[in-house]
Order: sequence, then structure tokens, then C-alpha cells
Amino acid sequence: MNFLIENWVLILAAVVSGGMLLWPMLVSGSQGAAVSAAQAVHLINREKGVLIDVSEPEEFAKGHAAGARNIPFGQIEGHKSLPSNKALPLVLVCPTGARAGRAAGTLRKLGYDKAQVLGGGLKAWRDANLPVEKTA
Repeated sequence: MNFLIENWVLILAAVVSGGMLLWPMLVSGSQGAAVSAAQAVHLINREKGVLIDVSEPEEFAKGHAAGARNIPFGQIEGHKSLPSNKALPLVLVCPTGARAGRAAGTLRKLGYDKAQVLGGGLKAWRDANLPVEKTA
């Protein structure tokens, strides 16, 4: 008991640092795990994943991940460009990742259980030196 009393600062520091390590897992678990750019490429190449950009058409034209389908967030439900096979992994991307997170939740409710967000959005894609296209 003396040990706990004399070293309460160290114990508090250990508890706080452990909580900080666990926090990202708890938060991502409630929103669905985000994937890194490397994981997204793996899903696309190895598991026939589909890359979907939920940006508005103007944003999509300014720059998007190469090979991405544009399905604006407001039109995501029942869009004809969604794959009919709901077992395929979907990787959702937008400039920041915020809309993609909401779109992933919507798609999971529609039965696309493997809908995932590209963590960091299009910026993470660019930072990983992956190809970006522009359209006219």
C-alpha cells in the first residue's frame, strides 16, 4: 500500500497513457475502421474492392484517386454505379474523410458490410504518392 501512495504520480501517468493508446481503437470501432492508403490498394487489387469518391462532381473533377467512381454523398442510396455484389469491399473517399464516414454508415445499413473509409481522405492518397486524376 505504501508503494501506491508514494508513487501515485507514476501510476496516474501509466493509466493516462494507457487510455490514450486505447482511445483511437474505441473511437474507430464505433465508426467503422478506417483503412490506410496501402490497405485500400490491397483491397482494390487483391479483393476486387471498389473505390468510390463521394465528393460533389465539381470536387471530383478537380482531382480524385485514379480509378474511383464518383457517387455524390447525397445520391449514394440506390445509385446505379454501386456494385450489385454487396460482399465486395468498398473503399470510400472524399477530400477530408468526413462525408466518406457518413456514406460508409449509410452503405452498411443498405447491406454493404465491407464499406470502409480511406483514413485521411484524398490527402492521405496523395501523401502515399498514389495516382490522382483530373477530369475536364
